[in-house]
Amino acid sequence: MATISTRLDTSVSTLKPSQQEQGHFSNHAPVQHVGFGKTMQIFWKMLFHKPRSTRPVGEIPVQSLTREQLFAAPDHSVFRLGHSTVLLKMRGKFWLTDPVFAERASPFSWAGPKRFHQPPISLEELPPIEAVILSHNHYDHLDRKAVVQLADKTRHFLAPLGVGDTLIKWGVDASKVRQLDWWEGTELDGIRFVATPAQHFSGRGLFDSNQTLWASWVMIDGARRIFFSGDTGYFDGFKRIGEQFGPFDLTLMETGAYNVDWPHVHMQPEQTVQAHIDLKGRWLLPIHNGTFDLAFHAWHEPFDRIMALAWERNVLIATPPMGRAFMLNQPARGQAWWLEVEPVGNEERVSE
Repeated sequence: MATISTRLDTSVSTLKPSQQEQGHFSNHAPVQHVGFGKTMQIFWKMLFHKPRSTRPVGEIPVQSLTREQLFAAPDHSVFRLGHSTVLLKMRGKFWLTDPVFAERASPFSWAGPKRFHQPPISLEELPPIEAVILSHNHYDHLDRKAVVQLADKTRHFLAPLGVGDTLIKWGVDASKVRQLDWWEGTELDGIRFVATPAQHFSGRGLFDSNQTLWASWVMIDGARRIFFSGDTGYFDGFKRIGEQFGPFDLTLMETGAYNVDWPHVHMQPEQTVQAHIDLKGRWLLPIHNGTFDLAFHAWHEPFDRIMALAWERNVLIATPPMGRAFMLNQPARGQAWWLEVEPVGNEERVSE
């Protein structure tokens, strides 16, 4: 296992590392597990009874990006490339979260959730990447083909425990891989990265459940602080992270693929807003939406709900179209671009 990391210098005894027993990781708080029967019901509903509104009828607006535009962009520019794939520019270099460029978030090329839109820039056109930052190993966050293509143009891969071993098996040079436990940090080019807790699970097949860790990430670049949630349910860890590292200039927060049948591993929009507040965040940028059909809610519902909630709670929220820069030095709210994709009066506007 290739790991280069340091435990945080802190006397706070409540900052607990991950829990592992008999080769399996677990959350600090008990998480309700969906039984086999219920899982089969969910799969059946996914396959045969999904509302039409889970996929857009119109075309998702995407602003194409070129390498030249990225090189010209100022530091602390943030570009959504789709789902939870975000390209950040810091210190003149590029940092990429959970790169997924595949047509489907699936182990199969012929089945599984299909993209609503193409990425704003291709893997080939991407500039050199200083580091890829991974939250966990689910298919909508860890794309094997993307990792293999990025291996030569990426200097570092930051991953939770065990995920880095997968990268090495796929051919990534072990010297590039840094694996971190919760509350462990590492520094690259003067930027501090800390793996922080999340409440989720892992697995890419039938027999590897929770054998690798999941995490959120703190990024500290001088006076600028950015939080990347990865996938997570709502839990008291957000307050701990906010107390330890907040306030954050920007939080990149999971907002999508939620459902009452899996309440502990994905947040409802109300919980996303509360987590942002717990983190002492300034600007909230919702991610994990607008690219794949992973739940039963209307594809646009996460945007509708998070915008209304942010307005009610006086939270600054940014919703740039895919590929459009959000600049921390000149932040702007963006636009409600999803309203242009389908008529507001669509009878299936609100999902079940």
